[in-house]
Amino acid sequence: MKFTILTLFPEIVEAYFGASIMAKAVDRGIISYEVVNIRDFAFDRHRTCDDAPYGGGAGMVMKAEPIATAIETVLADQPVTEGQKRRILYPSPTAPLYHQDDAERLSRFDHLIILCGRYEGIDERVIEEYVDERRSLGDYVLSSGEVAALTIVDTVYRLIDGVITGDSLEEESFQEGLLEYPQYTRPEVFHGKQVPEILRSGNHAAIEEWRYRQRLELTRRFRPDLLVSKEGQVEDDKSEKNDGE
Repeated sequence: MKFTILTLFPEIVEAYFGASIMAKAVDRGIISYEVVNIRDFAFDRHRTCDDAPYGGGAGMVMKAEPIATAIETVLADQPVTEGQKRRILYPSPTAPLYHQDDAERLSRFDHLIILCGRYEGIDERVIEEYVDERRSLGDYVLSSGEVAALTIVDTVYRLIDGVITGDSLEEESFQEGLLEYPQYTRPEVFHGKQVPEILRSGNHAAIEEWRYRQRLELTRRFRPDLLVSKEGQVEDDKSEKNDGE
C-alpha cells in the first residue's frame, strides 16, 4: 500500500514514517509513502497558500489552486493500473465519524491520498471536485490536519498483511464490537497489586473465558453504546436467520 500525504508542514509527517513499526514496514517494502508540500504548488514568490474567507470571519482558508495542482500532479505521476483502487480522503470535523470498520475498509485500497487541512479549513470547491470521502475523528477540533491524517494512517497500515501478526489483531478493542481485556506482565506483584490468579493458572480455556468477561465488563462500563450496538446486531442476525428459515 502507498500513502500520499498533502500538507503545509511535511516535517511533521516525515518523522512518523521514519519511526517504530512503520519504519520497519517501509524498509520491508510493505508500505510506501510520499509527502507532498502544498507550498511547492503555490503561484507567487511567497508561496501563499491561504487567504481571508469570503463573507468575513476570523482566520484564514487554504486556497484552492495550490491544493488542486498538488492533487492533479500526484494523480498524473501515479496513475492507477488495472485492478488497483485509490481513495482521496480529507479529515474534517464536518463529516461522519471515523470507525474501525472504516480502517478495515481503507486497508483494502492500494493507494490512499490524504489531504491535511489547516486554519479554518480548505476551500469547499476542492472537496467537491477531488475528495472521495471526508471523516471526523471525534467531536472535537484539531488545529493540525497532519495529526488527523497520521491517525488514519496508523489505523490502516497496521491492518496490512505482514505489518503485525494476525494473533495480535484478533482481540483488540473494537473487534467484535468490544473493548480489549486488561493486560499484565512481570513482575507478578507491583506496588502490592498481584496479577489475577487466573492468568497464572495455565488453564487456557478459563483464561479465554475470563478475558471475554473482562471485555464485556469494560465495554459496559466505558462504552455502553458499543454493547448496545453489538446486541442490536445480534438481534438483527437472529431475525434474518429466522426469516430465512
